[in-house]
Amino acid sequence: MNTNSHIMGGQWRHPQAQQHRFNDLQLWTDLARQLEEAKFDALFFADVVGLYGDDDGGWASHIRRGLQVPANDPLILLGALAGATREIGLAATSSVIQSHPFQFARQMSTLDHISNGRAAWNIVTSALENAHRNFGGGGLAAHEDRYAWAEEYVSAVYKLWEGSWDDGALVQDKAAGVHADPEKVHKIYHRGERYSIDGPHLSSPSPQRTPVLFQAGSSGRGQQFCAANAEATFMLAAHPDAAATYTAAVRSQTVAAGRRAEDLKFFQGLHFIVGGTESEADRKEAELDEYLDSGAMIAHIAGGLGVDLGGLDPDTPLGDFQTEGTQGHLESLRKSVPGGNPTLRDVANFRGRAHRVKGTPEQIADRLEQWQDAGVDGINIINQILPGSYTDFIDGVLPELRSRGLAQTEYAPGSFREKLFGRGEGYNGPQLNERHPARQYRGAFDEFSAAAQNKVLEGRR
Repeated sequence: MNTNSHIMGGQWRHPQAQQHRFNDLQLWTDLARQLEEAKFDALFFADVVGLYGDDDGGWASHIRRGLQVPANDPLILLGALAGATREIGLAATSSVIQSHPFQFARQMSTLDHISNGRAAWNIVTSALENAHRNFGGGGLAAHEDRYAWAEEYVSAVYKLWEGSWDDGALVQDKAAGVHADPEKVHKIYHRGERYSIDGPHLSSPSPQRTPVLFQAGSSGRGQQFCAANAEATFMLAAHPDAAATYTAAVRSQTVAAGRRAEDLKFFQGLHFIVGGTESEADRKEAELDEYLDSGAMIAHIAGGLGVDLGGLDPDTPLGDFQTEGTQGHLESLRKSVPGGNPTLRDVANFRGRAHRVKGTPEQIADRLEQWQDAGVDGINIINQILPGSYTDFIDGVLPELRSRGLAQTEYAPGSFREKLFGRGEGYNGPQLNERHPARQYRGAFDEFSAAAQNKVLEGRR
């Protein structure tokens, strides 16, 4: 995240940490090039568009701790990183509440063009009340309403990306003086509960048309949305057995939605402590834990749930909170310790240690094989310090993974989508396969010829 403190609160204070330089472009270009040299699939930026909920009666502690504030716009940063890299995927979160779909579709098409087909979008609905108020809302929309909003939003951008321009519309014939064929460019006339968009899309089709689609909702409704729309999903299972249950369930829903199980890839969030020996790993763990801010961890989690846990006794049970916040996350917290009702101290430990993998490269590789056996396709490496968390993984763990055939040594050719899914039977090169719901809009607006559009306009008059 283009901020000082993303998930591991307080680690910016570590002497080796450089994330306090988040406003410095060179921090990110150096990191992007380092990850590309190591053949990482993608560099993914999370984002929020508001403050977390109150902590200890207000929001001052978020400012003091640097809890995801200040935070910069990742799409602007990815535009710069597109010019500094050639192969690595460029993924960013953008909430449906923060940008009108017409504007957002244009931004993502531009990023996909300038990166030569490496753009990806993590679709979120925003669980922060302050975020909704920042964009004109009266408060946090109900959970189900947020997903209804997301359904219309993706429908609108799919129409723009997939249906507004036909293949071959951009002629650019200098001799004939024809830049684009108007018969192959269409208005979409989207009319929905929230949006009214005529079109056409102002960007011509980018290499992928629709960016690679990520999603991270874990509630029942979130899983349904993911199964219908996502090509990859971020997950935070507590252990491989839980991952096996979750991936099987969502893959089953993906098939029920008319897609293939392999159309959706799962990326488990983990952070790593790598040592040449077990004792070295123990020493690094103790050092990192010294700088971990448990108060920031609790404020981060509680803020996403829409409750104020600041100032409470650390041994206070989480209890049976009902919230319109991140419901799937709340359920995972309840299940994180025996008895299903963890204390605030347990919550902090859950976030700080539950997704930690510590040990020698061989031990870490063994553990990652267990996650793979549980149906996980890859890992989303959560950093503790920048760039050290990635440097340790690259230098220590990657050689062991490659020796076992678990990490790529070269990039596959083509777009980000082709790198993830290949070019095998049933896949459509850089663009969405025919099973994805967005493809229904390809060629769907042929009836809107110039004459038909004029007729519609006459009817409005």
